[in-house]
Amino acid sequence: MIEVYRGSCNSWETDEMGHMNVRFYVARMMEGLAEFACQAGMPHAFRADSGSTLRPRDQHIRFLREALAGKPFHMRAGVLDIADTSCLVYQQIDHASGVPCAAFRTWVDHVDVESGATFPWSRTTRARLEDLRCEAPALLAPRSLDFAVAPRKSAKMADADAVGAPLIGRGIVQPQHCDLLDRMMPEFFIGRVSDSVSNLLGPWREELAARAAARGEPFRTGGAVLEYRIVYRRWPRAGDRFIVRSSLGSVSDKIHSIVHWTIDPDSGDAWCTSEALAVTLNLDTRKIVQAAPEQMEMLKKRIPSGLTV
Repeated sequence: MIEVYRGSCNSWETDEMGHMNVRFYVARMMEGLAEFACQAGMPHAFRADSGSTLRPRDQHIRFLREALAGKPFHMRAGVLDIADTSCLVYQQIDHASGVPCAAFRTWVDHVDVESGATFPWSRTTRARLEDLRCEAPALLAPRSLDFAVAPRKSAKMADADAVGAPLIGRGIVQPQHCDLLDRMMPEFFIGRVSDSVSNLLGPWREELAARAAARGEPFRTGGAVLEYRIVYRRWPRAGDRFIVRSSLGSVSDKIHSIVHWTIDPDSGDAWCTSEALAVTLNLDTRKIVQAAPEQMEMLKKRIPSGLTV
């Protein structure tokens, strides 16, 4: 693999959990993808005057170790698979110690900047992509979210209405959140969900902490994401509206998944669909909190199921 990024986590990139927020992982991924494009023979792919660019379509992320403020890390990248108009890019962030921090598998499309239509690689770029083939470490492969399963063909407001998926977020795409082509940057798809999820899980986590305090074991409660899958469906522009509707996925004694749909309320079509596999975290010990069976049942009653990625 080739190195595509080297830097560190800034204190302002950490959230209330004390670690780098998920949006900045994706921001680093995109920065690394731009460098990858340069080394793959597309040096201007992310400039405003470019004729073509790389656009994420389907992405899996494994979060392995927390990134903390001031701690350095670097990213390497390679190619796992190549199709006529797309390729599967592997990116791995490692701490300075060499311990893996996060791993990304992203199907990226080669698209025309103006129309957004996919078109084949040039012969030169295809050859360079072949040179960049790599093997990803088996231990960093998707674990609980099956990246091989094709995403649903469509996702509409009516589908979320049908299962009673609660609305947990709402907002407007900001100009500063858009790229040079006036399309919302990928990190804000996951970032807007991150901003909204406390409306869904906050009361439940507070209940877990209250019960622990009653047992004489008080702790500050939070959460951490272990895996994420994002299907980028449409690309909003500055001024476009969005809402986030959410549904319960899988549930076990330690781990639960939530399916989030970010939807255009004007058209009723999804901007993106995603699933996050998460745990409740003791912020004092940085350990995973195991919920009692009745507490997991309480989670099931709070959040209806039925949506898929």
